[in-house]
Amino acid sequence: MVCLGNICRSPMAQGILDSKIKEQGLNVSVDSVGTASYHIDQNPDPRATAKAEEHDIDISLYRGRQISTADFDEFDYIYVMDNYNYQDVLNITRDEEDKKKVKMILNKIFPDQDMSVPDPYYGGEEGFENVYQLLDKACDKIIEELTYEI
Repeated sequence: MVCLGNICRSPMAQGILDSKIKEQGLNVSVDSVGTASYHIDQNPDPRATAKAEEHDIDISLYRGRQISTADFDEFDYIYVMDNYNYQDVLNITRDEEDKKKVKMILNKIFPDQDMSVPDPYYGGEEGFENVYQLLDKACDKIIEELTYEI
């Protein structure tokens, strides 16, 4: 899961997907990263942590990190939150195989529309709830696909 700073959207997406993976008993690894280095080793934004906690998901121990080319070796899918970060991730791909792994997460629920998950950082409580709901629906689709693949 990829966003800009790795403190709001991507850790929420990681927590949501991780909780669904555990519910299904799947053996799948999920992580989150940012394209920028602003928040390396920092906890998620307290508002993201609180929103996740409202849904019985604990992201409080996550730590921000920046995406690297090693992530393309570690993960089969790289889900990106918005077009800006999508381009940044594509810029660090090494080859066509890496590029195939990069996906806009909201295409899971709005196919081929390349919609962005809004950044709730400067918004209020409703922004975090909206982001949570979008990511929850997208993660439901990812789980459907994972259980079909396995």
